[in-house]
Amino acid sequence: MALQFSKGRFQSRFFEAAHTMLENENSAYYDLIYNATNHIETEHLIKFGMNLGYNSFTWGAQHIRTNENVLGFNIPWVIFFQMDQPECLEHLNQYHEAIKEGEELGIYSWMLFTQANSLKILPLVQEHPDSAFFLFCDPKFITPIFLEKVSQIKHLMLILRYNDDADEACAMLRDAGLPYSVFYSYSSEDAESITNGELFRDAQQLHPIFTVLIPQPDCPDKTRQLVYQASVQARNKQYFQTLPWELYDDTRSLDKIISDDACCMFIDGQGNVHGANHTDNVCGNLFQCSLTNLMKKANPKKNVQHTLQ
Repeated sequence: MALQFSKGRFQSRFFEAAHTMLENENSAYYDLIYNATNHIETEHLIKFGMNLGYNSFTWGAQHIRTNENVLGFNIPWVIFFQMDQPECLEHLNQYHEAIKEGEELGIYSWMLFTQANSLKILPLVQEHPDSAFFLFCDPKFITPIFLEKVSQIKHLMLILRYNDDADEACAMLRDAGLPYSVFYSYSSEDAESITNGELFRDAQQLHPIFTVLIPQPDCPDKTRQLVYQASVQARNKQYFQTLPWELYDDTRSLDKIISDDACCMFIDGQGNVHGANHTDNVCGNLFQCSLTNLMKKANPKKNVQHTLQ
């Protein structure tokens, strides 16, 4: 019924996928859903799910398409913020304004990459309760004090580096009833363990919702394509009790569902704006320019007549 009455492109694609999953009685996603609903506090599931599923992928997606046609530039569904550097804390007000401006454009998903600053940027997340935030951090920062703060933020998912410390940290998050995922930074040497499913089989033992794959800066495009294809195949086959996600290509693929022109925006620790691979030419600085003007410069639509000059 949901598929029959869905209107948006993203809704239709989502319910088609859900319909296919439900037809497969052996799907590992049944166990994934069972684990999530039994070990994550209901309020966290509902709040994060609504912010991501409705605010971002439904209402936000519609708003993005409308604004793209009016403004004449592409708007990503999510923005990446690298916030490791100490100087990032001096610009929290600019980040706040950027997120506020992004929500007005229809962006309700944000990925924050941070290590030592993890605890100090939580107030920034708290100020925007309508968005869904993904906070990438190292397991060693999962302390009782950090967990106490995170437990109060219902629209946040932690994504932990998948290393030797992840087991204990994930157990702490599980006991606290918090949603979490893991990420792995891959290179060409990891291609075989990813394509044969070994990495996903190992990661699912920690019960993460997503297993996010992030290419190292020198990772060849050929390896990235192999990893992306392996992620898509693993999701379609529903082999693992975790959702594989190649960070950049899957993000762009989802953006193309929301609007015709796929785009990504990555903002480094100095506020410089890059494309999806971090290596594109810098096209502006968040600490010196508004988010809207940065998008207008970085993501212009071609052959589009827009009404706002």
